[in-house]
Amino acid sequence: MLSTRPPPLTPPAERKPGGRRAAGLVGALLLLLAAAALSLAVGAKPLSPGEAWDGLFHADSAAYPIVHDMRLPRTVLGLLAGLALGLAGAVMQALTRNPLADPGLLGINAGAAAAVVSAISFLGVTSFTGFVWFAFAGAGSVAVLLYAIGGGSGATPVRLVLAGAALNAALFSYVSAVQLLDTASLDRMRFWTVGSLASAQDYTVVRVAPFVVAGLVIALLLARPLNAMAMGEDAARALGADPGRARVAAIIAITLLCGAATAACGPIVFVGLMVPHLVRALTGSDLRWLFPYCAVLSPALMLAADVLGRVVARPSELQVGIVMVVAGGPLFLYFVRRPLGRTAAS
Repeated sequence: MLSTRPPPLTPPAERKPGGRRAAGLVGALLLLLAAAALSLAVGAKPLSPGEAWDGLFHADSAAYPIVHDMRLPRTVLGLLAGLALGLAGAVMQALTRNPLADPGLLGINAGAAAAVVSAISFLGVTSFTGFVWFAFAGAGSVAVLLYAIGGGSGATPVRLVLAGAALNAALFSYVSAVQLLDTASLDRMRFWTVGSLASAQDYTVVRVAPFVVAGLVIALLLARPLNAMAMGEDAARALGADPGRARVAAIIAITLLCGAATAACGPIVFVGLMVPHLVRALTGSDLRWLFPYCAVLSPALMLAADVLGRVVARPSELQVGIVMVVAGGPLFLYFVRRPLGRTAAS
């Protein structure tokens, strides 16, 4: 006899993950807004929330020049650079299947830095318009070289890490040598090479934004193919993904994101390594959620580090690249020792 009972509803435990992830993404957006508000309010001249609001929207406010001429470009540039570096790190980790992959540790940022420093020292380039094309060339060349040295389609995480470490050391040694030999260019490069948002200008933001947006769009479109490639190339092809095309698109996305961020701010490390690990504790390994989370939480981390650098060394300030290394290292080590096991199981 056929049962007339209705089919059971989907258990709540199966419906919760998507809802939790969506709610978490909203919370991450609120955290980013809070970091942006602090970035507008905190500086050599602290502003109250009301003063920062008036300076943002009212041209007759005394805080208007401070907010619009100095802090707003710096905040937007920090948002764009943080998004670019965090998302580039997530794409690299997914492409190489290596949790240690990061633009700063595997030589991508170093390649962009070496190209920009060469342009400054040997060609006299001083503008962002000139920097960005050299940064793209350097980042793209190192990305391709890293993939080739690491073994191409047969690359292993260990080989990629070793190849990236060697390239990173060699390129930053070159950057240091150029700076020492060209004292006239040293002053122009010294803040840029440690990673800084302090020199942000409106034109820098306007010119870097299209490249970051293009890299963001490509990365988000890669979420499904890279998810499929995590199961192996044969499985990916069976699911309709093209691994070769996905690799090329991933290298383009990494080059756009890293090249733009490095040209605008200098070689800032650690963002692309730490944030994807933190995000996996919230989203698991599904890149359709991991990439958007990284795109939101990475700029929040970048802006928070920049604000911290303004506070701890008043009336001077620490560059954001230094703060990221000093403050981020212990947090990353704590995360690796504690929640990583649970994340891997998700």
